Amino acid sequence: MLFSAEEFVKLKELLILYQCALKNISTRIDILLEDFSHFQASNPIEHIKHRVKSPESIAEKLHRQKLPITADSVTNYLTDIAGLRCICSYAKDITYIAAVIKRQPDISVRSEKDYVTYPKPSGYRSYHLIVDVPVYLTDKTIMLPVEIQIRTQAMDFWASLEHKVRYKYKDKMPEHLSQELIDCANKISELDKRMYLIQDIVDMAYLHHDAPGH
Repeated sequence: MLFSAEEFVKLKELLILYQCALKNISTRIDILLEDFSHFQASNPIEHIKHRVKSPESIAEKLHRQKLPITADSVTNYLTDIAGLRCICSYAKDITYIAAVIKRQPDISVRSEKDYVTYPKPSGYRSYHLIVDVPVYLTDKTIMLPVEIQIRTQAMDFWASLEHKVRYKYKDKMPEHLSQELIDCANKISELDKRMYLIQDIVDMAYLHHDAPGH
């Protein structure tokens, strides 16, 4: 299913606005990166990724949800047109980064889901925020949603693999593969904790070594 010619024109104009909203939040994250790098003790953010959904992907999602394939449906029902993924060093950094983002005075949190503390049954772990971001135009200001996902490198690798497997089997994944992915997700979570513990031990040893008298 695709957008009609008339609706496609409306969609293209709408996607420009979503691109502006994404630039807005991306710039904020870039500034946080500068702050972490130059003024804080450490930088918990490894890198960020961002994207605006393609018209084809949007039409497919609307069709899947049995919604009219129109620009109005995008505005009224979808909140993940613009998306940003923040990859951090350790799982313990995730809620801290989320809190820093939520403190921004001119954005508002529409929804929040902690799949790190409470993983999905599939094993999926990530922290999701939907935030309304201002887009300042010449004659008005509009608020548009941007989906922010915060996760570790290991969680991101697992999510990418799980998506590929699920797509290949068209959401009819064999039980043994599904269980294998759940087991891997649990091991990855444990690995994230152990790697942070190692980093914590190294930091403490470094501070002890640099203390006066050593």
